Amino acid sequence: MNLPELPDLPDISWSDLALPSVQVPALPLPDLPGTTTQWAILLPALAALLGITLAGRSNRLAAWIAVGGGFGAFLAAALQLYGLSQADPTRWTSRTIGPLPLGELHVPLGLVVTWPLALISVTVATVALVVQVYSRWYLWYDPHYKTFSSTVSLFAAAMLLTVHAGDVILLLIGWEVMGWCSFLLIGHHSTKLAARRASGKALLVTRTADVAFVLSLVALAAGAGTTSIAGIIDHWAAADDTVGLTVAVVLLVIGVAGKSALFPFQDWLPDAMEGPTPASALIHAATMVAAGTVVLTHLFDLLAVVEPARLLLAVMASLTMLFAALLAFAQGDLKRLLAWSTVSQVALMLAVLAAATPATGPDAAAQHLIAHAWFKALLFLSAGWLAVLVGGTAMAVVASGARRYRVLRRRFAWGLLALAGVPPFVGFFSKELVLGTAEVAAIGDGGLPSVIVLSCVGAAAPLTAAYCMRAWLVLDRPTELEQFAADYHHGAVERIDDFFDEPQVVHAAEGIERAESAISSSARLGTTVLLVMSVLGGAVALMPVWRTTAHLNLELLIATLLLMLVAALAVAFAARGVRTRDAAARVPAGLSIAAEQGLGTGTAYQILAVRPVLALARAVSWFDREVLDVWVRGAGTAPRMVGRVAELATPRRATPAIGLVLVGVLVLAAIGVITA
Repeated sequence: MNLPELPDLPDISWSDLALPSVQVPALPLPDLPGTTTQWAILLPALAALLGITLAGRSNRLAAWIAVGGGFGAFLAAALQLYGLSQADPTRWTSRTIGPLPLGELHVPLGLVVTWPLALISVTVATVALVVQVYSRWYLWYDPHYKTFSSTVSLFAAAMLLTVHAGDVILLLIGWEVMGWCSFLLIGHHSTKLAARRASGKALLVTRTADVAFVLSLVALAAGAGTTSIAGIIDHWAAADDTVGLTVAVVLLVIGVAGKSALFPFQDWLPDAMEGPTPASALIHAATMVAAGTVVLTHLFDLLAVVEPARLLLAVMASLTMLFAALLAFAQGDLKRLLAWSTVSQVALMLAVLAAATPATGPDAAAQHLIAHAWFKALLFLSAGWLAVLVGGTAMAVVASGARRYRVLRRRFAWGLLALAGVPPFVGFFSKELVLGTAEVAAIGDGGLPSVIVLSCVGAAAPLTAAYCMRAWLVLDRPTELEQFAADYHHGAVERIDDFFDEPQVVHAAEGIERAESAISSSARLGTTVLLVMSVLGGAVALMPVWRTTAHLNLELLIATLLLMLVAALAVAFAARGVRTRDAAARVPAGLSIAAEQGLGTGTAYQILAVRPVLALARAVSWFDREVLDVWVRGAGTAPRMVGRVAELATPRRATPAIGLVLVGVLVLAAIGVITA
């Protein structure tokens, strides 16, 4: 039987799918000093300062300051976006404190705004505001809430500074402040040993990579004679020093890998779950780990022309993407599953930057950053809400949570669908643009990095669908009463008059009431905003402001969706017969425990990094004590020996001659005083 050949499906340009341009009406705006960009950064920074100094012991006042600063930052970012829609130029610049006089080095300290950066800014400000509102409920009885809320405000200000930095010094300031804030937030529960260890680990790992980051920025600025990012790009694009540029960009990639938890720096991020859930939502969704994507977006024009740096980033991001997706499937804790998911999704953002070319641009990474912020913040905050109701985030504890507390059901369902990249959720549009960008680059002049990224992104899609399906099956497992009813309710059921005597109805009603009464209305509204954006946020990807030549390949799209469907069905089939409906129960116990521990990455750190450093430190200490100090101790020993010999040779009692000399001196002194 000869089957008819199917026609080739056409490629559809993303510009064909773009939303039509809508003329935004001009609105009267107050004439305030400064620019909206400056206020977006300054207001949360001021909120951090006021919250830590003026709030005293009042958590209520600290909350008003923190939420007020967050709302001000959101309003400034929104006005900035509105201003772009009313202006012809697609790039704005503004000053901060003015240029610094540093000899021959030009330091303008400027800020920059483009459409992608403005959209990222609104996303960061919105997520930070939601986290502040949510934290007021979640940490209501925490005696250290004031410190927490001020740190979140400073964290948001640092991220916004990184987003809008037009100068590498401002970029570095925002970068380092975020590292310090993450240390404080992860170790917020400082009485717990695990929290202190996790915060110290995060600081050490990221600071180690920051050495390369600082050296890179110093090399780029010194070579260009300016710290302006635009000036650095213009200089190095025309420079003949390809070796210096290659070294600087490779160091930049290594520095970004540390903050973004790329291999081999990936192990600190899952351990950061020891921090409060709002801190996890902020770090994983809109700050810290996403900062590396922003930095490489700023300096994309240099990354795109340095082939070794692109290849290094492609390999590191691709390995991390697949490795983290596999580990996410085997985690026994919901928050750690989401954490490894973040590692994989951030690697996806950086991978498309490695695959992109000057023709495609870096916009696909920025779009996925925005999409990931919406659905990952939603999932983390929903997990925290559920943890309050059930007393933890272990998979065995949260099982049936979405079924029992129906108000959380849609939040988890839509968040996981967006994470998996199912249409029409926001993750679908951003991930398809990533695939399209990698495909165009691989067919064009993207070279080996684009091919590596395209293949690994395609392989990561079904893995993501697999762990999302696993999480949903556990969360939506039938409750014990429903299982009891399914097993034992056979035959006719006697009708009764009292509506609330039906066990399932009572259970559902109690679950809804408990879930809604356990959270404040403002915190619930914040999660609803994230829920809506996880669905409607795909419209951002269709705005006609992105610089991309990627196409929507329908054949590739269908193949990806089929692979995702097969992976999800395989997980559902594996979960059959398991009492907990957890497909990970099929994984051997030894392998599952090893996966929860990062497949030995902690041991590898001990062998390859910790032990050699400690051994070197001991060797240096021994050399300093037994070799260098010998000369110092010897220089002191000889005078002590000479003094000892002189002491032994000199009588301990005064001789009569010395006594006579002393008497004579006293007599002469007395005569002198009398005669004077």
